[in-house]
Amino acid sequence: MKRERFKPPEPDDPLCCCGDAEQQRDNCCCDCDELDDTCDRWIRCEHQKPSSVSWAVAVVSERLGMPRGLLGSVRFELSVLPPMVLLPLLLRVAALHCLLGIVVLTSLPGLVLWYYYVTHRRKRRTLFFLSLALFSLAYMYYLFLTEIMPRGDVSNLQLVTVTTGMSLTLISLVRTKRGPGFVTGPSDSVSHGNDSQFHNKDSASCNGAYKSAPLVSIEKQVGIKKCPLCKLPRPPRAGHCRICGGCVLRLDHHCVWINCCVGQANHRDFLLTLLLFLLTSLYGISLVLRSVCPRQSLLTALLYCPGVYSTYSTALCFTCVWYSSIVTGGLLHLLLLQLINISYNITEREAQIALRNKTARRRFWGVVVDTGVYSKGFRHNWLQFLTMATIQDRSSLSLTDVV
Repeated sequence: MKRERFKPPEPDDPLCCCGDAEQQRDNCCCDCDELDDTCDRWIRCEHQKPSSVSWAVAVVSERLGMPRGLLGSVRFELSVLPPMVLLPLLLRVAALHCLLGIVVLTSLPGLVLWYYYVTHRRKRRTLFFLSLALFSLAYMYYLFLTEIMPRGDVSNLQLVTVTTGMSLTLISLVRTKRGPGFVTGPSDSVSHGNDSQFHNKDSASCNGAYKSAPLVSIEKQVGIKKCPLCKLPRPPRAGHCRICGGCVLRLDHHCVWINCCVGQANHRDFLLTLLLFLLTSLYGISLVLRSVCPRQSLLTALLYCPGVYSTYSTALCFTCVWYSSIVTGGLLHLLLLQLINISYNITEREAQIALRNKTARRRFWGVVVDTGVYSKGFRHNWLQFLTMATIQDRSSLSLTDVV
């Protein structure tokens, strides 16, 4: 039986799958007829095209939204679910035996890296990595309260210190998520030359809702190149992010772990977020190791803790310590690279372009990439980074800034 094509709804008709209680659309935003056909083929176990499957998942993800309220219309991403389900399951399985722990903790980073390269190659925006980071932080804190605190080895002052570190990390993350500093018009190109001021979009531009400004006349901009994608004048050191869909002032890189670009407006907040997380994580790891392996030194306890698998509670805590250590090690490497790049006044994007064009020099076994273009000495480079222009008019913090 062939269905009738979708017709615009009458005032008394029920809403379609993409209807809104406050906004009746003249036309459906998704092809409901095609979506029904795809679901019917699933029910009949018929062959599905890969494009149809990905399209149906995208439509369902788009339409699973929270009702309008204080936070507005919030889109629900299906990519946030796997970390919330798989992370506790894998960690609890790894705590059953040391061999299972080795298998899980070595395969988990590989799976995450594989998913990163898949999404990065296709230039797709995903909340998987941000969800994994936030849920890992929340789950480690939950286990700290339920497994370590009842043992009586952690004082209230130490608990307050860990809680304060987590809170400061989340606050710094929210500030980082409020935007990297998108190029919005010719004023950005002019003011960027002396690093005085620039316009910045709100957190929606950092979360996939960036809209380019009206086209401007590039002929009036002397020495400013025009971006071939967003058709805006591109200031020096600015770069176009294909994932965010806009040019970012002093673009460093697109960080999948915060689902946002790191640019001139949020680079310092990004660095502060890394530093706060590392300090909190290292302090929490030390407290847990002192609780489950009190007779060993910290480094020795991380490598060898006899009897830790005698009870499931201590085994789970020890497994989470290793998981946290792996995450901390990766972020520590990222922080060191950021500090080195800032010391030489070079962004990660500029370093990659210079290496690809063979115009950079590698130093100290390839750790340092020096182009010699913007560097004016260690002290001056850091002074320029700490005093470079930031957002002029910041809006109030919002819960939606974290995603």
